Amino acid sequence: MHGMLFVTVHPDRVSQPVLQAVDTVVALGDEPFRTLQSFAERKGAILQGTSTPLNPGQAMIWRCKDGLAPSTFVMALSNAERRRHRRKYAEGELPPERSFYFRGPEGKLNLRAQNLIVFRQLAEGVDDVTWLYHLRKGDYSRWMETAIKDPSLARMVHQVEDMLSLSPRESRQRVAHAIEERYTFPATGV
Repeated sequence: MHGMLFVTVHPDRVSQPVLQAVDTVVALGDEPFRTLQSFAERKGAILQGTSTPLNPGQAMIWRCKDGLAPSTFVMALSNAERRRHRRKYAEGELPPERSFYFRGPEGKLNLRAQNLIVFRQLAEGVDDVTWLYHLRKGDYSRWMETAIKDPSLARMVHQVEDMLSLSPRESRQRVAHAIEERYTFPATGV
């Protein structure tokens, strides 16, 4: 076997032929060295080194074919989780208390944007006075930072909010572009 990845929370229950084929082990959790010891015992290998606690975001790797002691490394963040959360904020439905409301300077409107798709649709349709009212108050970037939980998008939108010379049309386009850069929308024309 070449290039195979096996994942288990019970290395002591993995079959011997599979264990013998394994040449590198990565252990996570509270007691990674103990996990490696369990693996080594079942494989009939000698594990050198001592137990060391891991910091958050770390794992322990042991290249058992080398006969060296395990070492720790910092794991890269998963892109899959970020993509899932991005999709949730783009398409999902935030609760009313975390939604954005286009209200305007006199509070005459109450247009709820429960996600980024609806936000973009409403932003295109609200009057210029309402759009600029929220833009100048920094409401868009604040919502994107706190409710959407995307500081990078919030910074991009905040830059647009600070560009006082932009027309309502130009600022709408720039905010829409910032959202498009960070999120992939389904093929709905949005």
